Amino acid sequence: MMNVEDTKKVVVVGGGITGLSSAFYLQKEAKEKGYPLDVLLVESTHRLGGKIQTVRKDGFIIERGPDSFLERKKSIGELAQDVGIADQLVNNSTGQSFVLLEDRLHPIPKGSVMGIPTELNNFFSSGLFSLSGKVRALEDLVLPRSNVKGDQSLGQFFRRRLGNEVVENLMEPLLSGIYAGDLDKLSLQSTYPQFYETEQKYRSLILGTRKNAAKRPTSPAPTGKVKGQFQTLRNGLESLVEAIESKLAPGSVLKGVKVERIEKEEDQVNLIFNNGQSVIADAVIFATPHHVVSELFEPYGLLTQLKEMPSATVATVAMAFPADQVKQEDDGTGFVVSRNSDFAITACTWTHRKWPTTTPEGKVLLRSYVGREGDEAIVDLSDKEIEKIVLDDLRKIIEIDGEPEFTMVSRWKKSMHQYTVGHKQRIEKSFHEIEEAFPMVKLAGASYEGIGLPDCVNSGKKAVREVLDDLFQ
Repeated sequence: MMNVEDTKKVVVVGGGITGLSSAFYLQKEAKEKGYPLDVLLVESTHRLGGKIQTVRKDGFIIERGPDSFLERKKSIGELAQDVGIADQLVNNSTGQSFVLLEDRLHPIPKGSVMGIPTELNNFFSSGLFSLSGKVRALEDLVLPRSNVKGDQSLGQFFRRRLGNEVVENLMEPLLSGIYAGDLDKLSLQSTYPQFYETEQKYRSLILGTRKNAAKRPTSPAPTGKVKGQFQTLRNGLESLVEAIESKLAPGSVLKGVKVERIEKEEDQVNLIFNNGQSVIADAVIFATPHHVVSELFEPYGLLTQLKEMPSATVATVAMAFPADQVKQEDDGTGFVVSRNSDFAITACTWTHRKWPTTTPEGKVLLRSYVGREGDEAIVDLSDKEIEKIVLDDLRKIIEIDGEPEFTMVSRWKKSMHQYTVGHKQRIEKSFHEIEEAFPMVKLAGASYEGIGLPDCVNSGKKAVREVLDDLFQ
């Protein structure tokens, strides 16, 4: 048995979902395996959860940040199970999604996988593309494999395989809705390496994607409809944050305190806070955005390459209406917007349809998005100005009578990290530098190996395994 003197101090810096899951699993492992571990979670703001923020207002459940996660990525579901709220998980309602091209909503062709056509009849009947654009996309069936060595942009890869029209009118709106980025800058290797692997294996992206899609079973929902592939929590994603925080050991969370400086002391790290206090740690998990970490390690000449990673500024705009004031496409759940269209919004979710548990009976909840890489000025406008711009855009697309009952604007400055070409190599270099100079420090979070909520949890769990192996193996 280890003595109390052998207790190891681990500090997790950053209280978003990555830091929360790191702290939770550190304490869980310590309890289950008898590790003498003292865990401290440090968050610079006065609340935990990072971009996960749920507002519960007048019977509405409104997400200011992310609203869901992919069910097939298991880590969030497992975390919900571990904190005792798995029974609150709900899947999205499925329905038709659209692309706004110029002034018209076009259904996304059935069988499209991230914009790659797999059902050619539906693809050819779509109004999203000209005949020449459709014919150009079919060249994928005969084109040879890519001979590009190393990384390339999503735009370069997909334009070569499918042509400009499919990329501009379908793939770019879909993918930029996820990354708020520029396809001609985003890294294929770090965002969708599976498409490169599909091309290398099958040669044709269309044929390979069709074969891969056929292997995936679709689960029926209790209603008989195909079950949605996304999940959230019935009372909002912040329910997960609240549940995790309730499971953390008393006194193990420090809010409203920022790490200002770090000092290496033999095989430990001294963290100096902005309130003048400090703590000596045997291991540290930095679950903060990359720009925060790079500033802390700049005095040591480390992580300078992380400054090359841009982050886009975006905002979400939620609007509530009486149901009789809004007329929409039947069975529609939302739309994304082509860059070739003259609109400020980049996407809109008809939240009351996609997530029925979020909206009271007789009401409509529309959640629009503004801002993306290279088009961020709108986010700096006042709430009233943003509301007017978004409402004007929506009225050009769907019939809306009257004003919203309320509008909620949520700004996210430099929050959408851009995995540009060469990202994987920069991250590998960063991890190697830290391992060499500060082996007791681990980096985790959305800046590195995935921006989705499950990716963040996986990143935190990976850092936990590395810390525990270092300290107790």
